[in-house]
Amino acid sequence: MKPYLVVASINPLINLLDEIEELVKTSTKVIVIDEGDSLVREKNDKILKEVERSYYGPAERRNWFRERFGQFYEKYASIVPERAHAETSFGFLVALEEGADFIIELDDDVLIKGLIEGHQSNLFENSGETVYSKSKWYNTLDLLVLNSDGRYFPRGHPYAIETRVEDYRWQKQGGCCVLNMGHWLGNPDFDALTILYNGGLDGRCKIFGESVKKEKVIVGKGTYFAVCSMNTSFVAKVVPAFYQLYMNVMGIDRFDDIWSGLFLKRIADHLGDLVCLGKPIGIHEKRPRSTFNDLRKELEGMIINEWLWKAVDNCDLSGSSYADCYLSLVEALKTEINNMSNEVFKKFMSIQLDKMRLWVETIDAIY
Repeated sequence: MKPYLVVASINPLINLLDEIEELVKTSTKVIVIDEGDSLVREKNDKILKEVERSYYGPAERRNWFRERFGQFYEKYASIVPERAHAETSFGFLVALEEGADFIIELDDDVLIKGLIEGHQSNLFENSGETVYSKSKWYNTLDLLVLNSDGRYFPRGHPYAIETRVEDYRWQKQGGCCVLNMGHWLGNPDFDALTILYNGGLDGRCKIFGESVKKEKVIVGKGTYFAVCSMNTSFVAKVVPAFYQLYMNVMGIDRFDDIWSGLFLKRIADHLGDLVCLGKPIGIHEKRPRSTFNDLRKELEGMIINEWLWKAVDNCDLSGSSYADCYLSLVEALKTEINNMSNEVFKKFMSIQLDKMRLWVETIDAIY
């Protein structure tokens, strides 16, 4: 089984130092999505010297599209945003074309021991418990023991009170999954508003994850959760429906993983596949940054988020493959956005739908 590890980074990958032996043992290829900094690459070459690896900065990505699409390459290259975390979508294309069995996406500030084994186990072993929620949302932070008595919610979980009711129903029902979100201790994946409310001005606050309650939770049909891509794996067949979206446009960013996860969960439910979270458990050593800058990037997306998940939930899907279902979702959302009164949001969503169609077209051409 051939795993691929996609890492978006502009920093030396010191978080992978403890994983080199496992990467070599499992023949994992590492795809680094960067900005082409030669000094950082020199350091990463030393860290990854025993590991099969490729670097894709802006120049390499352009060349990749040019080699496959010739004079039309700019059209297809436009699906990859510039200087946004969603650049990781490009790594999925490479992994798919090269025959990956499953793909792991990891941020460069998450430290994990047992990365490959943990993801492979949750994806392919018939294990776990299944949770359903009457509110249609599972709070992923309910899986953690925090150093605070309050109840908190992750970035991307809607704010509407009806989505924040803890009304879970558990079943001793396991299974293999098409996507697994590994969890992490340390800094939770809070949105900027939550961090500010809890006194954090540098992107971090004093609330930490201390331990995890379960190693595998399957999120049942009709229940959503906020998918964070900083420690996430998925099987190759879902890539046509797991585009990370076109972020850092019109002042909106940081919802690429949230909405791509929402779309994938809806499609997996339609196709009868399972999605889970739990292990492998990492430590999130978040680097300091301006919480106010993050808030600017998130605010408009937070407004859209309250509408979008309901629109996705209401969509009638058709198709028996991830690509066909994704295109079906695009068409359904095209109708939904016509009901949006905010012209800015309507334009932003139209951009996303255009890129989503082009994503599937790109995959059809290379795979």
